[in-house]
Parts: sequence; C-alpha cells; structure tokens
Amino acid sequence: MHLSFALFADAANLSVEGKLNILGVFDAVQVVGLPTLHPRAHLVVRLKGGPADAGSHVIALQWVSPEGTELWSSNGELNVAPPPPDVSEIDFPLIAAIDLPFDTAGTYAMHVAIDGAVHGEVRLHVRAAAAPTPKFMS
Repeated sequence: MHLSFALFADAANLSVEGKLNILGVFDAVQVVGLPTLHPRAHLVVRLKGGPADAGSHVIALQWVSPEGTELWSSNGELNVAPPPPDVSEIDFPLIAAIDLPFDTAGTYAMHVAIDGAVHGEVRLHVRAAAAPTPKFMS
C-alpha cells in the first residue's frame, strides 16, 4: 500500500458514486494571534493498494509543531478486502475533519504512517498577522 497524495482542504466528501470531492486546498494560513486553533480542517489522504495489501493495516496521523514537538496523534485500523479478480489497484480515500492547534508561527507537519512506517507528510505554513500600525490624526 502506498500514499498517492495527502493535503489540507476546507471541505471534502465522497459522492454516492465514490468520487472524491475536495474544496479549498491550502498549505498556508494566516492567524490573528497565537496560540490558536484552526477548526475543522479536512485532511484528505488517498491510499492505493493491490491484491497483496488485503488484510488489516494501521493508519496513524501525527501533528508536529515547527520545533518538532508532537501536538497530537491518532491511529485507526483499515481493513482491506481482496479486490475483484481483474483489478490490480484500488483507491482508499480517507477524510479526517480535525482541529489543528498552532502554538507558534512556522511550518507544521502532519505525518501519515501506514503500519508503523511514515509514508508522507503534509506541511502547513502558519503566519501570524502583523500588529496594526497606529494611525495619528493631525
């Protein structure tokens, strides 16, 4: 199993037909002050697998600060059924609606691991807004 892509978006869903819909892809945010929380960001991960990947797999996420400190982590089990006989590759889209804590400006990373091995990361650049310059009236 391998990671095809991973990204942050404002929203994502799977259609009735199984199509992955993604809206508002971003890799940077500007915040008014720190620390803060970016509520309900969508982490979209597309995994690809084949017949050899049938079985149980552990998918783990780790949110890391610019200093390399783990801010949170989570994992879950993905059970993969064998694909139909003539299918060589299957998509496994994962959508996680998550709150992202920011304690400082800089580049954060979401590590995506499959069965204990990191297969990729999504970076997010956080900038703090400059303080407004006082205006003087004459």
